[in-house]
Amino acid sequence: MTGTELAMSGTELSSTLFATFPRSDQRRKGEEYIRGLLATEGRKSIRNMAAPTGGSAREQSLHHFVSSSTWHWMPVREALAQYVARTVAPEAYVIRTMVIPKAGDNSVGVYRRYVPELGQIRGVQQAVGVWAAAQETSVPVNWRLDIPQDWLDNGLRRRQAAIPDSVREESPEESAVEAMLAVRDWGLPARPVVMDARDMDAMSVVRRFRSSGLRHLIRISGSLRLTPADPAQIGRGTPEALPAQQIMAAAKLLRRPAVWRDHSPEHAMRTSLVAAVRIRGASRAPGMRGGGDMLLIGIGDSGKAWPSELWLTDLVDLSPVALLRLSRLIGRVDRDFSEISEQVGIRDYAGRSFNGWHRHATLASAAHAVAALDGTYGTYDEELRTGTGIRRAA
Repeated sequence: MTGTELAMSGTELSSTLFATFPRSDQRRKGEEYIRGLLATEGRKSIRNMAAPTGGSAREQSLHHFVSSSTWHWMPVREALAQYVARTVAPEAYVIRTMVIPKAGDNSVGVYRRYVPELGQIRGVQQAVGVWAAAQETSVPVNWRLDIPQDWLDNGLRRRQAAIPDSVREESPEESAVEAMLAVRDWGLPARPVVMDARDMDAMSVVRRFRSSGLRHLIRISGSLRLTPADPAQIGRGTPEALPAQQIMAAAKLLRRPAVWRDHSPEHAMRTSLVAAVRIRGASRAPGMRGGGDMLLIGIGDSGKAWPSELWLTDLVDLSPVALLRLSRLIGRVDRDFSEISEQVGIRDYAGRSFNGWHRHATLASAAHAVAALDGTYGTYDEELRTGTGIRRAA
């Protein structure tokens, strides 16, 4: 995309995002904030974003816009999601957890936990994101910030962070499903939900999705007990609940090769082995739509331990090869989070308020959309610094 096309794209997107803002100064500040996220080098603090063009006065203005203004983030996210759905044509909605390390204990929702990626216990914020994902690109469209009960029970901390009365502590399963239900209610194209539920109560997630009419493909742990619908398929005579790993190991002869393209910069073609076993009534729940049977999908590589991945889905009308390719969208999102979201400061909000966190996450998601849809993030910093990357709407 050329600089001119980028400017046109930015103008269209900003006009769409801020259509609900009643005042032109709010729309201008929203555009300024997105430009700052895209153009500022290093940490995307408000001070760093304001430094090149306005100093302390601009810093104070942007800080007020994010932390103390009256605009609500949900209409902006809905507008972003609608724009992305028209532009990207998503194949699925991928749910991904985001962990934000914090040095102090004053950031809203911060708590201490073991962080596997860092190999240590430290203070973090945790949020779940919903991404509109296609093979070529992905964009985050909704976020849900976890607020521990300790924060909700502490009246002083709750008031200082302006945590709404409606917020309550949620399990990881509840947070993921609630984030997706909000997206569903925006009238977007119906697409399956893809997520990694190995560290969650996977069957709770399945029941919630099925009762809400959300088709899904979730990664599960090998210890999850499931009942094959046809025991003979895995060489057994009577139906019984078995660990998913054991079921798929017994289905080794059902494996078939499947070719897919990875999401590395090289876009290399890969060949994996995939097998499917129908599972009985894995998602039976009150009010559930559709039948209860599901598919257990095993994925692995030739010459290595089988299976290396296990997935559970109600997309029983799709082939195992199609399900394999759908599952790879998690890799697409992981790459885009690292290469785009991180670079536009999705984890850089330094304020302490609940509202400020959500407004920053929303504007960072919009900046991600501009960069992702351009496809050349990092090559047009000068255009953005001079204001030509995203032009102000008339």
